[in-house]
Amino acid sequence: MNMKTVLLRMTFLAVFLGWLMLWVLLPTKRYKNGWTPVIHSNLNSTYFGVQGTNLLLFTFPMMFIAALGCVYLHVQNKSENINSKSVVTSHRLVFWRRPVLVMAPLGIVTAVELAFAAMFVALLIWSLSNYLYVSFGHLHMHKEGEKVWQAKFRSVSLRLGYVGNICWAFLFFPVTRGSSILPLVGLTSESSIKYHIWLGHLSMILFASHTLGFIIYWAITHQMAQMVEWSQDWVPNVAGEIAIVFAMAMWVTSFPRVRRKMFEVFFYTHHLYALYIFFYVLHVGVDYLCMILPGIFLFLVDRFLRFLQSRERARLLSARLLPCDTVELTFSKTPGLNYNPTSMLFINVPSVSKLQWHPFTVTSNCNMEADQLSVVIKRGGSWSQKLFQQLSSSVEHLEVSVEGPYGPTPISHFLRHESLVMVSGGSGITPFISIIREIIFQSQNASLHNIPRVLLICAFKNSADLTMLDLLLPISGGTPTQISTKMQLQIEAYVTRENEQPSAEAQKLIQTIWFKPGPSDSPISPALGPNNWLWLGAIISSSFVMFLVFLETKLDAIREASPRLGSANAKTSPGSWFYAADRELESLPHQSLVQATKVHFGARPDLKKILLGCEGSDVGVLVCGPRKMRHEVAKICSSGLAENLHLESISFNW
Repeated sequence: MNMKTVLLRMTFLAVFLGWLMLWVLLPTKRYKNGWTPVIHSNLNSTYFGVQGTNLLLFTFPMMFIAALGCVYLHVQNKSENINSKSVVTSHRLVFWRRPVLVMAPLGIVTAVELAFAAMFVALLIWSLSNYLYVSFGHLHMHKEGEKVWQAKFRSVSLRLGYVGNICWAFLFFPVTRGSSILPLVGLTSESSIKYHIWLGHLSMILFASHTLGFIIYWAITHQMAQMVEWSQDWVPNVAGEIAIVFAMAMWVTSFPRVRRKMFEVFFYTHHLYALYIFFYVLHVGVDYLCMILPGIFLFLVDRFLRFLQSRERARLLSARLLPCDTVELTFSKTPGLNYNPTSMLFINVPSVSKLQWHPFTVTSNCNMEADQLSVVIKRGGSWSQKLFQQLSSSVEHLEVSVEGPYGPTPISHFLRHESLVMVSGGSGITPFISIIREIIFQSQNASLHNIPRVLLICAFKNSADLTMLDLLLPISGGTPTQISTKMQLQIEAYVTRENEQPSAEAQKLIQTIWFKPGPSDSPISPALGPNNWLWLGAIISSSFVMFLVFLETKLDAIREASPRLGSANAKTSPGSWFYAADRELESLPHQSLVQATKVHFGARPDLKKILLGCEGSDVGVLVCGPRKMRHEVAKICSSGLAENLHLESISFNW
């Protein structure tokens, strides 16, 4: 790591810590009575007035990190050398990445996540206690004859809304898919979606308490008329009530039980966020908007860029239909589009649904398939059912739009371990396909010697699901004819619902459907070109400047309206590897994988025995599949019985 990179990282850290300290100091008496008058007198903007202070203190730091972070990521992407020191440092911090809490609904929580969550909760408690301390010292009676306890109750209800505002300051960062902030701390939108869920639940608890508290206060003080009041010089209560109605609809439909059974309801309801933000801003005013602006602004910029990419029709080359109700879609892409294993691609098929977008794991490898990109879709809900019906109807062309791919920045993430153990259940094998393809490619590189050993443990319900293993190698011409001897691959496949292998005659065939290109179809390409990070930094900077100009020209009107609150062919299925004993092994095109594979019928993997029996000082454990499987693996890795196990969970729960 060179000195410039170190200086940039230190700059990001200093600015971010300073921004956090502002949130820590904001509710204190010293900040309100001592520092606020001085800050306003020195930082009061001629153009932006009082709002200029909040823009400078709360908005500018994160916008600075987002813009400069794009430059840092561009430089980092240009450097292809794996830094050995960073790997050593990561091993020193291995304790912090170890799971310490495995339970529903939180899922798998590492030590560092638990520490940061505890600090965030401490910030909320600190803020609420200080807000109440300052408020109770100067209670204002809003109605003649109002009792002290009633005034305190109103104050508590109001301050709960203030604390909920802190959650909103962080709420949109995890769902900004093309964010430059998440990669700076080693996160992706996919891996940090749970933080958005946590923050969403926290903010809704606080805002619901805020709303309910005021309704109770108005009831006990006989001021229910306040509920229908739209004040011009104070808080427009109606705007807040409309906002909480939208918020409650989004919250109720986001619970796992509702989301899994009625995904479409969750999907469409969650798009009420635009109306929620609009009425929320009308309720709290411009001052508070400036405090939570960075997350919302970066999300809207990302959403606009995703919209531009989604307007293009992606060129769909083929669909490989597997007997296990799974399809592999292969798209054309430009050679300049690079992505890493476990990346996600969002897909929209207008003929199925014009509005629905669904994320799928990219199974292809950009090194082995320079001009193609593939994803795997398992038939499940109504959307995938309709897609399968269209694919089965001899369609010659299918219009598809995509967003992405989005994924981790460092390519060496999975290559640093001595060995890898991948545990999958059902379609959970899909992210491991891209990892194995990457390792196969790296094993062909004569200059690389530390290729990790790979053990793939995959559990399937039926023998037809074994055809998922056919996806481990692509169908393109770039596939190596033989897996390098440097790569030690072992596959243990478990078929849980069948006690014996079916006959060869019972096999179903794999179908490959080739599509004709449409006149408006184009290969998937980077949304902003090859230098996408630099372009993103320029867009963030210029759009923020334009926003400031717009805000300055419209601020007078906003202040008046806002509250004044501080074709098909078939071939034999490679699933026949495992029960075609009468065939010559040399006649099979994937003989290296066949030799590495062992199938267990009528059995489930003994995960504890397998994991604790792994040899080596550094074993990376990856798990993807049902929640029960992920939690079981996490508990084994965190039990302390094997210090050499390092877990990374991959979840499909959005």
